[in-house]
Amino acid sequence: MARRTGRDARNPRSALPSYTALVEFLRANPGALGAREIARAFGLGPADQPALRGMLRAIERSGEVVRGGDRKFAAGAALPEVTQVERSGSDPDGFPLVRPVAWSGDGEAPRFRLSGSADELEPGERALARLIRTDSGEIEAEIIRRVGAEANRVVGVFRRTREGGVIVATDRRDKSEYRVLAPDAAGLPDDELVVAEELPARGFGKRARVVERLGPASAPGAISRLTIAAFDIPAEFPAAALAEAAAARPLDLAGAAAGRADLRELALVTIDDSDARDFDDAVWAEPDPDPAGRDGNEGGWHIVVAIADVAAYVVPGSALDREAARRGNSVYFPDRVVPMLPEALSNDLCSLRPGEDRPCLAAHLWIDAAGRKRRHRFERAVMRSAARLTYDKIQVERDGAGGEDFPLAPERLAALYGAFATLDRARRGRGALELDLPEHRVVLDGDKRPIAVIPRARLDSHRLIEEFMILANVAAAEELEARQQACMYRVHDAPDPEKLAALRDFLGEIGIPGLALAKGQVMRPELFNRILARAAATPERGIVNELVLRTQAQAVYNPNNIGHFGLALPRYAHFTSPIRRYADLLVHRALIGEGATPAREAGESLGAIAEHISATERRAAAAERSALDRYRASLLGGAVGSVFDARITGVARFGLFATLPESGADGLVPISTLPSDYYDHDAARHRLVGRRSGRVFALGDAVSVTLVEADAIGGRLVFRLDGDSFGPPGFAATRPRRGVYRRRP
Repeated sequence: MARRTGRDARNPRSALPSYTALVEFLRANPGALGAREIARAFGLGPADQPALRGMLRAIERSGEVVRGGDRKFAAGAALPEVTQVERSGSDPDGFPLVRPVAWSGDGEAPRFRLSGSADELEPGERALARLIRTDSGEIEAEIIRRVGAEANRVVGVFRRTREGGVIVATDRRDKSEYRVLAPDAAGLPDDELVVAEELPARGFGKRARVVERLGPASAPGAISRLTIAAFDIPAEFPAAALAEAAAARPLDLAGAAAGRADLRELALVTIDDSDARDFDDAVWAEPDPDPAGRDGNEGGWHIVVAIADVAAYVVPGSALDREAARRGNSVYFPDRVVPMLPEALSNDLCSLRPGEDRPCLAAHLWIDAAGRKRRHRFERAVMRSAARLTYDKIQVERDGAGGEDFPLAPERLAALYGAFATLDRARRGRGALELDLPEHRVVLDGDKRPIAVIPRARLDSHRLIEEFMILANVAAAEELEARQQACMYRVHDAPDPEKLAALRDFLGEIGIPGLALAKGQVMRPELFNRILARAAATPERGIVNELVLRTQAQAVYNPNNIGHFGLALPRYAHFTSPIRRYADLLVHRALIGEGATPAREAGESLGAIAEHISATERRAAAAERSALDRYRASLLGGAVGSVFDARITGVARFGLFATLPESGADGLVPISTLPSDYYDHDAARHRLVGRRSGRVFALGDAVSVTLVEADAIGGRLVFRLDGDSFGPPGFAATRPRRGVYRRRP
């Protein structure tokens, strides 16, 4: 916390500090302090702040102190003239900041103010910038051009022509073809996936030069390589980070483990998907061993959630830490992972392999018979996983269809499910949002080629792990609040009123009692649960779940807590996956006291990190969805001309979106392919209405579609409605219920 100064440092003619005292204060408090924080430190009121800001600007112009970033460059230090930078929040006065993408210096990467009107650069977005040292000694970044998946960078497939070739962009929004001249196309085979740089146009059309080859479009792994490039996901680790990971060694039981609790006698087990590549959480449970103790806890449970102690290997300011912060999270594709940490850590030293001693951060959690948490305790420990279990295997054993080789004793399995049942009742009791949305997974053959996209099973074993993790995450947030430490919360705001109104209209249209809210009524997730329950037995079940999801705000990271609406929890933080999420690593460090910051001093730096990792999380989710769309389109490439049962899941002025339920594949039905008419787009009711015929195509309608086009590179499907989907001419869609037409009088 910035120290409060005495009155002897004040300017005698006013409440303001003297120029010299203010310079000394800024040097003693080098963090990115804003004018309001400095005013509080000197006990100044709002009336003094304009003059204080003037003094701060004068100090910056003098070059005595640089407040533009997290570190100060020494005068005359060599700077690259041009480098790639990434938007990284704002300084305390609201100016946008960037930091170098490739930073090899000691400590955290410096941050610079953006010069000019560069507010439009979004958090996490990159640009090529010129670094300029101003007369005051401050370093500013002047944007030259954006980089990444933006303009000037093209990811696509190369098609050879007599003049050289063209690149067809994978971005569905980019309809251009980029010409590649013969000299630049030399040696490039047809159907090669490439990354190219757009060149200044000379005459007609766009031009590009290939800067990276990704391999044949038909090769195994092409889809994930293409998607990684299209979303500009960092795939290669800097040499310094790899060197730190290679130098890491297993836990020294006589040294590093000293002072750790010993949990190796507990039968902690990891439970993951069969294709999981890293194991960072293990669980154990037992009935409360002292139910008649001081407070009494009959029917209660003691749960242990042990998480890989990644903080033991990734220290603040290290090359590993800088790269993990830059990536923000791991990104998962059907055939590979782009990890947040090098594999020497993520798949080895920080992975809770069975039978191997591993450092962990353990959460001991006690709940009562109603599933309420009574108390918790965190400790650094050493553990040894008793077994690596899969969701399928543990569920089969629980259902009584397992074999004799199951590695977990029956009483241990029963305790896990007993504690889960108690937590599940508590979840239902507090009214957490219960969406029923299908997930899909890609099935690969031995050569990593896709052979199917199938629904992912939703088992009690999945829900067991979810409930244990949620409980541990809540405990982590509560612990940091109790210590008055800054916390990287996972927050989820209440739905936007306009989205609620649109959902209410749609529910009324299809006859499901909807969002009848009294004036001033507090929105709660249990209201959505009642809607979902009413829709469960109707054909619109899927679309109602999807629309309720679209109504929700997006969960993000934030050092300021507003609660988690969907989980119906007042505080929540991600604690359980530090191998793959930087937010969890920050929470671990705060819990063990490394890098801990009092909540009142969290300031702008934690907010900038929250913006960045929220952006990288959105990028990862979009990339994973895009890859899945490409796999679906690839598998449907041989089915062009086939007819499928589908459901309308989107309505736009340019057409309909239809989804195939089994695989989740969706595609566009262009408005030009609908029965001849002029269609009005009723956005509020999610439908297209024919002016002459009265035909209505609405969200949730069951239709038959013919597959017209399957573009695996762009992940794009195009359908047309089969004739049976819209009835014979002369029928109008007044429809007292979905799918029923009445002949016009």
